Amino acid sequence: MEILGLTIDGARTAIAAGEATATALAESHYARIESHDTQINSFLTISRERAMAQAAKIDGMAAKAEALPVLAGIPVGIKDVLLMRGASATAGSLILRGYHPPYDATAVSRLEAAGAVLLGKLNCDEFAMGSSNENSAYRPVLNPRALDRVPGGSSGGSAAAVAANFAVATLGTDTGGSIRQPAAFCGVVGVLPTYGRVSRYGLIAFASSLDRVGPLTKSVKDAATVLQVIAGKDVMDATSSGRPVEDYVSGLAKPVEGLRIGIPEEYFGEGLDPEIRGAIDGVIAGLKMVGCVVKPVNLPHTKYAIPTYYVIATAEASSNLSRFDGVRFGFRAEAKTLSEMYRKTRDEGFGAEVKRRILLGTYALSAGYYDAYYRKAQQVRTLLTRDFLAAFAEVDVLIAPVTPTPAFKLGEKTDDPVQMYLEDIYSVAASLAGICGASVPCGTTKDGLPIGVQVLGKHFDEGTMLRVAQAVEKGQNT
Repeated sequence: MEILGLTIDGARTAIAAGEATATALAESHYARIESHDTQINSFLTISRERAMAQAAKIDGMAAKAEALPVLAGIPVGIKDVLLMRGASATAGSLILRGYHPPYDATAVSRLEAAGAVLLGKLNCDEFAMGSSNENSAYRPVLNPRALDRVPGGSSGGSAAAVAANFAVATLGTDTGGSIRQPAAFCGVVGVLPTYGRVSRYGLIAFASSLDRVGPLTKSVKDAATVLQVIAGKDVMDATSSGRPVEDYVSGLAKPVEGLRIGIPEEYFGEGLDPEIRGAIDGVIAGLKMVGCVVKPVNLPHTKYAIPTYYVIATAEASSNLSRFDGVRFGFRAEAKTLSEMYRKTRDEGFGAEVKRRILLGTYALSAGYYDAYYRKAQQVRTLLTRDFLAAFAEVDVLIAPVTPTPAFKLGEKTDDPVQMYLEDIYSVAASLAGICGASVPCGTTKDGLPIGVQVLGKHFDEGTMLRVAQAVEKGQNT
């Protein structure tokens, strides 16, 4: 049987039935990576020894007819901002080249405990800072759907690996849209869990109050399966929630009839590509046909989301990245004095975008400017959150664009950081508010570029959000 392109259910069923082995599944994905990833650049590190040991373990269980775990034999890739024993953790940066962590991130260890085969580490924008995956210090990732286009960022390697059939599922991280946007650009499913739903332990931090770990997959059901594995309280992360984790997969069987769908008017104004608007109008019409009730809602402070995000995120980045100084991790520049070593290490180790964000964040936190910028941004963040809470008092989920345009060309926006930042205009508000969401494919442009639609849900209501996301997915397949 053809084992590339299988979903989680398909691959696990084939292994359990003896129609395929976990070893063959891993080898076939490695063979595809070897033959095709020289074009796409999604993987930075391969962890073959660890992967094949896990595959052999799963095959042994299958041979004895033992009950297989939920992700038994599933080839999975890990974004390189998540720590994983036996593989380097560079966060896409030169300053961390050569760093090998001594432990796994919680999300990584939970995947392996559920039977996943960890193929290796995936390329990303440096320290997850970017919307195009052109900021990787190693090489840019290309979009498998159009090699002259970006895959989105910062989890571009994670989205591209799924779209190119290099992995059945991957882990990415989302700070201001970095799972949802590349999922939309590459035509895969990407899920943003509620802040605190998935442990951040073992994640190399960009902005601690915004960073979230989530899955990228071929289907909504696959995303629900992976999310259920990695979600839940972790004693190693004080920000992780102790709220019980729903059975997301079983919940997908519930009907969506009668659910209230909100359409935020602020997300459908000037600047939205007409083809994306048309595709989302089709999604809304499809949800009406299956019995959902659609109504307009307002999120009046949306226009402040981009400046608010880029003050808070850069301020937290300035604090988090101060630890990379050549003393404890990775690269150390040769120098005659300690202060010179600090300066040269950071100058040679960090890329231009990371330096830009550190400078912006340090300025926002400096004496005389803290109240004017950082404190004010936190106050506006509260207003944005209240907008969502007010909207969710009237509706169950929101439907919105993920991005204003389809995937843009490589190099098109690299010389204009403001235009690059505006690619996040529809995603950062949800990040600031801490709510959950997903990007689901909903068509293509006349040029064949994927279009994604964003389904946003209440805090810790991933179950409802995923049900609507699956209804959108089914609407594309009928």
